[in-house]
Amino acid sequence: MIYELRVYSCLPGRMAALQNRFQNHTLRIWEKHGIRQAGFWTTLIGPANNDLTYMIAWDSLADREARWNAFMADPEWIAARADSEKDGLIVANVASSFLQPTAFSSVR
Repeated sequence: MIYELRVYSCLPGRMAALQNRFQNHTLRIWEKHGIRQAGFWTTLIGPANNDLTYMIAWDSLADREARWNAFMADPEWIAARADSEKDGLIVANVASSFLQPTAFSSVR
């Protein structure tokens, strides 16, 4: 099991649009492709107060590649993304890291 940590830095005033897209579209489309989220967070205290951080659980890098590519090519996702950005871009930057649990981690 590996985890992907993704941090979306939103453009000013666009956090609500990003959260709406995840809540009303992305998560449902992920479910269709077997993508499992491990949690979403916003920053309560700290320098990155316009970031949305989340994690996805993957069986392997190959699993991630197959499922993510299918999701990105899904016409429903393409339409939802375009519709959510009709008033302008939402995200200024996306950072992604792949994490592997240690032998002593409570998360496996």
